[in-house]
Amino acid sequence: MVNATVNGTPIALPEGSKIIEAVFASGNYVPTLCGLEGISDIGACRVCVVEVESIERLVPACNTLLEEGMVIRTDTPRVLEARRVNVSLLLSQHDVQCATCVRNGNCVLQDLAQDLNILDVPYEKEPTFTPWDKDFPLIRDSSKCVRCLRCVQVCHKVQGCDVWDLKNRATRLDVGVRDGLPIDEAGCTLCGQCITHCPTGALRARDDIDAVLEALADPDVVTTVQVAPAVRTSWGETLDLPAELATEGRLAATFRALGFDYVFDTNFGADMTIMEEGSELLERLGGQGAMPMFTSCCPGWVRYLKIKHPDKLAHLSSAKSPQQMFGALLKEYVGPKLGMVPPREGAHGLEGVRGGAGLGIGVDTNPVGTGANDDAMVAAGAETGFATSAPMGKRIFNVSCMPCVAKKYEAAVEEMVRETEPDVDAVLTVRELGRLIRLMHLNVAALDETPFDDPMNEGSGAAVIFGATGGVMEAALRSAYFLVNGTNPDPDAFTEVRGLDGWKEKTFDLGGSEVRIAVASGLANAEKLLAAIDAGEVEYDFVEVMACPGGCAGGGGQPIHEAREMAGERGQTLYALDRTRPTRFSHENPNVTTCYEEFLGEPLSHLAHELLHTDQEQWTL
Repeated sequence: MVNATVNGTPIALPEGSKIIEAVFASGNYVPTLCGLEGISDIGACRVCVVEVESIERLVPACNTLLEEGMVIRTDTPRVLEARRVNVSLLLSQHDVQCATCVRNGNCVLQDLAQDLNILDVPYEKEPTFTPWDKDFPLIRDSSKCVRCLRCVQVCHKVQGCDVWDLKNRATRLDVGVRDGLPIDEAGCTLCGQCITHCPTGALRARDDIDAVLEALADPDVVTTVQVAPAVRTSWGETLDLPAELATEGRLAATFRALGFDYVFDTNFGADMTIMEEGSELLERLGGQGAMPMFTSCCPGWVRYLKIKHPDKLAHLSSAKSPQQMFGALLKEYVGPKLGMVPPREGAHGLEGVRGGAGLGIGVDTNPVGTGANDDAMVAAGAETGFATSAPMGKRIFNVSCMPCVAKKYEAAVEEMVRETEPDVDAVLTVRELGRLIRLMHLNVAALDETPFDDPMNEGSGAAVIFGATGGVMEAALRSAYFLVNGTNPDPDAFTEVRGLDGWKEKTFDLGGSEVRIAVASGLANAEKLLAAIDAGEVEYDFVEVMACPGGCAGGGGQPIHEAREMAGERGQTLYALDRTRPTRFSHENPNVTTCYEEFLGEPLSHLAHELLHTDQEQWTL
């Protein structure tokens, strides 16, 4: 142990500890700007400087080793003045337009300036402005960069993508895209981890609120919104809403108060994904397709494979993500069925597809019409219990609320557009949802809870856990067991895939048939897994990868909390919701069953392939 004193308080820590650990362990505090525990301790900002007896200069607490007998002071006049000077110098190179910044009120630099009582900056202001493609889903404002290098460190150490790098030297030192490349050529996966770890507004997601407001104001447009599983765990954080008020029902009510005509649950799309992806897995286990099969619902992971390992794209499941499956079914099936809009020319409508054995849920159905006969559609709606009192518009504008930046890219991929109609018209991150609520001055806490709209209002517990790392795998295994055995497993039989370890593996017996699985979150972990597969060190049948550490619960579109990783807490909330669901199996979702019975026929049918599957090799970056 190493003994030291911090502001008069004795402390003993293991060898190899840093001064900053001693400061916090002693109950004292030093501010930080560039530091991130376990990721970055480069001492670039010099905000955490402290005074150590016997050392003439001030030292950064974040990367200075604790030594025996050190006497440390964190609050001397010399220390406070040094911090004030360092932060003032940072402000002199910062475009201080706080009122129009997305991080206003949640900015480390802003907090430091206030805490240090900096009322004026005595230095000449020299912010740098670098042109940027504002259509790209990730936006960088160089004038707000403080050269903390967090983005460089996170992109390199956590994601292994190395999009960001240093440029220039000395007083001209700056951060930019590596090799001076345009961002769309630099291998960015749009995971958004650089955004959530940036201390200022230098990095943000493209804002699509105006496009949504325009649709909400258009009387000829029927507006729908779908809500991802992980959003329900975090949306209240943007409003400082306590968990007991930030419920699913109040979230649905909030979207209605914002003016959306229909509020749906992406959990329906997640259950559909399990049906299609699970069926595809069984086909591949039977020798049809490249093995191991990789999950495909994370567009950041898909982009990573396309950029780094295009030779492995055949391993991806062809199933669309829940967001995109939901959008396709909304516009081709549910929208015309409920009379939201007239069926577009060439749309499938209700074709009375004959069900098949498939997953044991298909049944023969009678033709109900193609959508030309409104009475037939209304009658069909009455028979299935679907709501039929829909506003009629010229088109549906489908918004998805996601914990993800890469979803903005995915929605715009040409393969996700049928003729001129995209599956999803706009994607809002959870942070954008918070800003939209504030823009409309909603008192969310006063809203009465309401359910999601029928028929896309139900999701199984298996769908809910999609938002946590390992959740897709666990959901798929629950239904795969049923497909093999004809009976349900214990819904908690596969919980060993849970947890925040970057790479997990397990072999499960699905009733005489063993399946070797792996789960990875964070792209650097995914790269290690791929390398092990290539080296023949491991063999798997099914692999789940989520680009963001912890899965969607830690997504790049989630609310930002300085120096606090929330993926674990949000994941536990999802598991709690799973336990309370009436059904915990995707194949038992009644809305999913109805969709197959009267429209798709069975998983992997011709129509299912046309609407719910994609060829990622054709996606453009």
